Amino acid sequence: MTTATTQSDTPWYRSLSRTQWNTLTASNLGWLFDGFETYALILTVGPALRSLLDKSEYAQIPAFAGAVIAITLFGWGVGGMIGGVLADYIGRKRMMIYAIIAYSIATGLSAFSFDWISFAVLRFLVGVTIGSEWATGSSMMAELWPDNARGKGAGLMQSGLGIGFFIASFAWLFISDFGPDAWRYMYILGVLPALLTLWIRRSIPESHLWEKSNEKRQAALAHKRAGNTLDSSDEKLARFTLVDLFSEPTIRRQTIVVFLMSLTTTVGFWGISTWVPPFIGGLAAKSGLVPAQWASYAGMSYTVGSILGYISLGFLADAFGRKPVTLAYMVLALALTPVLFFWTHDLRMLLVLAGVNAFFSNGQYTWMPVWLPELYPTRMRATALAFAFNAPRFIAFLGPLLAGTMIVKFGGFGPAAMVLATIYVVGIVSVFFLPETRGKPLPA
Repeated sequence: MTTATTQSDTPWYRSLSRTQWNTLTASNLGWLFDGFETYALILTVGPALRSLLDKSEYAQIPAFAGAVIAITLFGWGVGGMIGGVLADYIGRKRMMIYAIIAYSIATGLSAFSFDWISFAVLRFLVGVTIGSEWATGSSMMAELWPDNARGKGAGLMQSGLGIGFFIASFAWLFISDFGPDAWRYMYILGVLPALLTLWIRRSIPESHLWEKSNEKRQAALAHKRAGNTLDSSDEKLARFTLVDLFSEPTIRRQTIVVFLMSLTTTVGFWGISTWVPPFIGGLAAKSGLVPAQWASYAGMSYTVGSILGYISLGFLADAFGRKPVTLAYMVLALALTPVLFFWTHDLRMLLVLAGVNAFFSNGQYTWMPVWLPELYPTRMRATALAFAFNAPRFIAFLGPLLAGTMIVKFGGFGPAAMVLATIYVVGIVSVFFLPETRGKPLPA
């Protein structure tokens, strides 16, 4: 009795081993570098295209920029699917190392683009490598952290994306003064994450849950090759994970629900969040202020709100449950969209509102690394996470291509944002169809 009381009174962070903290550090840094690279593109795509295009094509820079961002996002979807599947077959740790090395190489090569086509191709490859990291890190975190702190760990991991955004914004404030080729220096910085893999190799173990599952998979595949009849358990292990994801009615129905929820969060980010800096920058220009400066302020405010939202959702989900917290974030993201775009034109108040909006609209991303690993068995966990996280990008990548048209068609940022914000209704309804998993062990 005394022992139980003592364990329950021990702060969660004191119960974690060095290995578990190292796993969080590696996953967070991997996602931080991905965040840096993602936002570096948003910040530098204009100057990069101005450097790579002929002057006669400058008027088309917004269209080219939308195409490059869309291509990157499409590559993210492709790479995410491939990386998730490979993580289920070759291991979490190995796939994380491969993803970070490939990301560093592709990013560094982007700095040497010689025309817009080479830039777009390299950005596609960067997208592929970025996408392959998240499902791997999320699976590893879920499998190595304890049940009672899994949400907190996922929130801290997810915050790496926002930290990367913030670092990119801060770095660009200084690097942008280095002349017309300043954008190239931003991408050269992306080579540094390769050094992280040296530390991961010696400090992070492979997931024991994956190792056990892989042993069973190899045995099942050996039986299949020998022509033996497989039982139901071995049939599942021998089945290709992406096919397995849709083979059983219960898992198939669950996968459709999480896809709709992920689509909601993804469209909310790529269709609304990326408009906040230019929206506030445009209002600053009308007031006679420097638009780029205020757009940067807006980006940093939005990023701070995102980081706090990422972390808070994980802690709140451990305290109150996955379902009510995710539902609250989506409801408030919907409610705050008109507040941000219509309530006031006071620039300082808009910076505050941008941070609050980001807390819920971007912060809700954490429901994925918190909730998804608890819905799928180890044999397909990384594949399931990769599908849920990345498949919506095959739809969301159209957002940057259509953004300019939507803003013109609906008469400004605000009306266009409200049209896209209706996607939150889909997510709000979908939440009710998933089971609550707080505090439960991962499915074997």
